[in-house]
Amino acid sequence: MPPFARRPRKLFTETPHRRNSRVLIRHPNARTVARDMPTDRTKELGRLGERLAAEHFSRLGYRVLGRNHRTRFGELDLILADEGGATIVFCEVKSRRLGSGDWRDNLHERKCQQVRTMAAAWLSEVTDRPFGAELRFDAVGVTIDARGELVRLDHLEAAF
Repeated sequence: MPPFARRPRKLFTETPHRRNSRVLIRHPNARTVARDMPTDRTKELGRLGERLAAEHFSRLGYRVLGRNHRTRFGELDLILADEGGATIVFCEVKSRRLGSGDWRDNLHERKCQQVRTMAAAWLSEVTDRPFGAELRFDAVGVTIDARGELVRLDHLEAAF
């Protein structure tokens, strides 16, 4: 390699740990993504928003089929069925604190596609479900104030 050429920067450094094994240590100049990791407060806000959304759907006459269902593509927030079981609803819940922006900002096309993929995985994995003729993808935005009380709940039917 010529002396003026740039060497690729290593993000990880290999150091011997035990015989015939290596441990990868994060390079100090590598970009960190700690801001993307949810905190306990964020998780608590999400759980509260999902609980309020489930109560909203129960008042409308829907039956909750699943909550926080994990697939290899991610996690479905709420899976519901209408009164007759003719429609299965996959609901994405977005919770926000008052004054922290609009919940629709994080409901972008990539997220919508991910929810569709997770729904397909759920339909193929779960056997004890109603075999409804229709599928629907809803979105619910929950706004919570500083005291943890509901300020606003927006429900978009067939959002995507």
